[in-house]
Amino acid sequence: MSRGTPKKTRTEHLMTINRDMLTRNYWMKWDLDKCVGCQIGPIVCPKEALTHVPAVLENGHISKRASVDVDETKCVNCGSCVEACPKHAIELTVNGNPENPVIEYGAFPEFDVKTIFRKEKFDFSLKDFLIENCPTNVISYDAERETMRVDFENCIHCRQCEVASKGAFEVRQPWVGSVVLRREQCVPGCLACADICPTRALHVNDDGELVLADYYCIKCGACMQVCPVKPEYEEETFTFESHGMTHTRTKQKLTNAEALPVVVERWRINHTAVSSASWIEALRKLSDDKAKSVEIDRKRALRRADLIEALRGNIVAKTKLKKEIEN
Repeated sequence: MSRGTPKKTRTEHLMTINRDMLTRNYWMKWDLDKCVGCQIGPIVCPKEALTHVPAVLENGHISKRASVDVDETKCVNCGSCVEACPKHAIELTVNGNPENPVIEYGAFPEFDVKTIFRKEKFDFSLKDFLIENCPTNVISYDAERETMRVDFENCIHCRQCEVASKGAFEVRQPWVGSVVLRREQCVPGCLACADICPTRALHVNDDGELVLADYYCIKCGACMQVCPVKPEYEEETFTFESHGMTHTRTKQKLTNAEALPVVVERWRINHTAVSSASWIEALRKLSDDKAKSVEIDRKRALRRADLIEALRGNIVAKTKLKKEIEN
């Protein structure tokens, strides 16, 4: 195999591409256990190197998770998918060090996200409850410093810590948008969207019913991809200006939203300033042509009983939070 020729490996849990150049060695790694097959990576890929691998459903549940596949002959190691992945399932290193070319050269912005912990506001009797409700296990207790720690590089900003901590955590998500669940349009017995949802925004309650806790949704859209009632699209042409040039591109426009049991919309994204054609094109493909206001603000969300009910376990802690709302 000649220098610069990409080498791909894939197992049940990991997919990699290694490209060894004269002075730069590129490694891209996809953690397929983290991947939810959300389709964001294939959408932003400028070379159409990524393709969606659908889930396999049996009796209304996922028997084989959705994921992505990559055509290593098309991939140019640009890093677009790395920055866009909502689950941090993709890693790119150059000469053994983390590096993302689209960020390094200003082709993509960095997403403006945050997870802040205010120790003085936290009731530490809730620390175990808080840790239990982090879906990505990135929150821990630092006994030496008597504080909570967050692995920020792997935090997906789902906001469950906000509700579980009574507001001691503050989270800014990258995407602003909406998610709608129409249970009457679901295939009877199907709970695949709850199986794949990375934040438990879609989950099964104590009565066995599929319910939506919309405040936790990170707008990945994996639920739409796994649903047996499939979204339908048509190609739509759009134009945009960048650096004095007019660009014409096509994107997929959803045409059967009213027929779908679950619909996710992305309206806009919080990010640092950048004006590259690559980013404008990716943003137009990812987002809906809407600029609505946020439907649920943080203060109201912290007082919603349904969001508390959606948290895992610990009946004592959940009852305590609900009583505080009622009072």
